[in-house]
Amino acid sequence: MAKRTDTRSSAPHDADSHDLISVHGARVNNLKDVSVRIPKRRLTVFTGVSGSGKSSLVFGTIAAESQRLINETYSAFVQGFMPTPARPEVDVLDGLTTAIIVDQQRLGADPRSTVGTVTDANAMLRILFSRLGKPYVGGPGAFAFNVPSVRASGGITVERGAATKTVKATFSRTGGMCVRCEGRGTVSDIDLAQLYDDSKSISEGAFTIPGWKSDSWWTVRLYAESGFLDPDKPIRKYTKKEMQDFLYREPTKVKVEGVNLTYEGLIPKIQKSFLSKDKEAMQPHIRAFVERAVTFTTCPECDGTRLSEEARSSRIAEINIAEACAMQISDLAQWVSGLDEPSVAPLLSTLRGTLDSFVEIGLGYLSLDRPSGTLSGGEAQRVKMVRHLGSSLTDVTYVFDEPTTGLHPHDIQRMNDLLLRLRDKGNTVLVVEHKPETIVIADHVVDLGPGAGAAGGTVCFEGSVEELRTAGTVTGRHFDDRAAVKGKVRTPTGALEIRGATTHNLRDVDVDIPLGVLTVVTGVAGSGKSSLVHGSIPAGEGVVSIDQGAIRGSRRSNPATYTGLLDPIRKAFAKVNGVKPALFSANSEGACPNCNGAGVVYTDLAMMAGVAIVCDECEGKRFQAAVLEHHLGGRDISEVLAMSVTEAEAFFGAGEAHTPAAHRILVRLADVGLGYLSLGQPLTTLSGGERQRLKLATHMADKGGIYVLDEPTAGLHLADVEQLLGLLDRLVDSGKSVVVVEHHQAVMAHADWIVDLGPGAGHDGGRIVFEGTPADLIAGRSTLTGEHLAAYVGV
Repeated sequence: MAKRTDTRSSAPHDADSHDLISVHGARVNNLKDVSVRIPKRRLTVFTGVSGSGKSSLVFGTIAAESQRLINETYSAFVQGFMPTPARPEVDVLDGLTTAIIVDQQRLGADPRSTVGTVTDANAMLRILFSRLGKPYVGGPGAFAFNVPSVRASGGITVERGAATKTVKATFSRTGGMCVRCEGRGTVSDIDLAQLYDDSKSISEGAFTIPGWKSDSWWTVRLYAESGFLDPDKPIRKYTKKEMQDFLYREPTKVKVEGVNLTYEGLIPKIQKSFLSKDKEAMQPHIRAFVERAVTFTTCPECDGTRLSEEARSSRIAEINIAEACAMQISDLAQWVSGLDEPSVAPLLSTLRGTLDSFVEIGLGYLSLDRPSGTLSGGEAQRVKMVRHLGSSLTDVTYVFDEPTTGLHPHDIQRMNDLLLRLRDKGNTVLVVEHKPETIVIADHVVDLGPGAGAAGGTVCFEGSVEELRTAGTVTGRHFDDRAAVKGKVRTPTGALEIRGATTHNLRDVDVDIPLGVLTVVTGVAGSGKSSLVHGSIPAGEGVVSIDQGAIRGSRRSNPATYTGLLDPIRKAFAKVNGVKPALFSANSEGACPNCNGAGVVYTDLAMMAGVAIVCDECEGKRFQAAVLEHHLGGRDISEVLAMSVTEAEAFFGAGEAHTPAAHRILVRLADVGLGYLSLGQPLTTLSGGERQRLKLATHMADKGGIYVLDEPTAGLHLADVEQLLGLLDRLVDSGKSVVVVEHHQAVMAHADWIVDLGPGAGHDGGRIVFEGTPADLIAGRSTLTGEHLAAYVGV
């Protein structure tokens, strides 16, 4: 037998010398030639004020280049189907490993997407029911609500050598989709009274649909001159056939004054033009119309399960697949653990592992049939983590974007354990984070700043947590900050009564939300906070609701367009110069014809990275030269859009450029701490915290007496939270009532009144466990929140 010799020597191997990720000269977004060395197989936290450049360094530079290099290993053919990002602006990037990004990007809001479909748990359940379900109804597709049942028969031509013959063939596929709701779980009902006034004729202006004008070929004139309807007869006097043609007629070609058009019934036309779009992306008046005209109700045929009757008839241990998906995941994990069937043992083992990962990550309170679009940013991020927990991969770089977002202090320790577990498997873990509870577990800390935007983009500190505490940076100074509980709380001016709340997991909750004060609704993740606030405080007249929904906008969108600031600015320019306001929009008549107002010219290079070159005609200013000859207060429109909020606030506040409407918006932007942002900065370059505050500033203009905010501290640095508390105080002192769903202890300590839900998550929560002042909560320490708040304030 051959003798094995140990070829290892005591000298270090060359391969062991690559233990750092080196970044030299990074200039992505606001980074100023940043150079940093990050240890591999360690947990590194990147911190700094919101907008200081953390995401630009971690996501825009390190993770982006790693993914770009991986994409380049594929063939040119495959690369042609993949996104082709350009190389980040950086001199040298060395020591990169494969990057896996776990960000807070919301999961798709497609109505067919659920927690089960995005995590493959549904796929495993479908296979399980197709193997063990009694009675047998078909393969895995028979349990899929996205697969319709199809049957077809007819002749097919078969070629055999030189001969061809036609043979009869039948085809069938058994799907699990409910035929009534087409797998959506809800059916829409349109209120016809919101579409037209039936006492009027079409020629008298019967339609009440936004944008439907009497001279429009595609809407009113099409119905009036189609030949199917009498335009001068009141709609309520239509015959049965006329009503059928008016509301439901299939698409039919018609000729109106020599023009070929397609006529179809009003109901399908409304469904295509309004209901096929994302409601949140609609203009406010269109969204208000849809909310008035359309009601969504649970499908009466499948009772909201999305599945056909056949799929629901098959059971395992008296449970069908719809009931399994509706279970709380922690309960489903127990049910699966009780199944013992050797023929599907590997499948059961994998399914158990996936469900246990949900519980371990703190999402055991969800159900697999929960629509993915209803998850918060923090929940979406943790759902993405599920697939990585049991991964066999090592020596990869995991990149997390504020993994503690949406977590109660009680849940943060569990998240910390998961991050450390990934590191201990030999992975490099990079975390962008503001919470001291997570920063404290880091092996290495990189602090960026000192300010935000143009005032940031440099590395202020690199080292250990202990060194950070004494470093003198903004993060170091605020690291051990502890907010004191108010000595005196405000007296409520009234109360908003909520009675018998049962949304989601709420258990017949009765609570009075005090008005005229700052109220914080808190509790562990999944305890029912958002269900109570958003499900029981009716959005509408007098209520301004600011949720965690992402800001929508392309690279053409900027703070000026998003907040409506550009409208008064354009009108002021137009008035002074005697021209049209449209000239001062880079998306309209004033746009540079060479770059169409983008400021850069994009060249698509197929499978290679596209190239963006500053437009040589407008030099990146986005406007025609003739437009830039018009001035307001000595500045042209491109110079105004290049101003910071603070600079523009002074510019429009007095003098020749005095514009009260613009000044009011700028004051709100400065109030939320965005004074450093430039008015024309693309929304795509803003950080998460900046987007959250931009949204808050925009909604502060909404008229209402009650403001409902969902986790406004998301993405905010410790120093930024102080400014937010000052803003909330000013809102309350101006006579508003502010209700905040929040986990941050500084906000809890600053509250006048706290409503704590719990005691656990899912069916273990949904009850009020405390109502009162922060001081009473700390003194009683009767809840998890009370214990953590007491520890935070040092009592």
